[in-house]
Amino acid sequence: MAAKAELQGVVVSDKMQKSVVVAVERRVQHPVYGKTQKRTSRFVAHNEGETARLGDRVAITETRPMSARKRWTVTRVIERAAQV
Repeated sequence: MAAKAELQGVVVSDKMQKSVVVAVERRVQHPVYGKTQKRTSRFVAHNEGETARLGDRVAITETRPMSARKRWTVTRVIERAAQV
């Protein structure tokens, strides 16, 4: 069995119960011009215990489908957001 993918991203929404939206940024080279661009993917992730908050950097891992859009789960909070 293959290892489950793990990604790191920033929580951009925590308005749902037990779920967060995580934005994962990656760098891609333009196929014709060669310039490096940033591309962002947004994943809905399960947040049991509601440990992750808006602005936190988190690690997410693949999991079984939990709903129509939720296929990732928050494994750990890497860095807390600065409190204002």
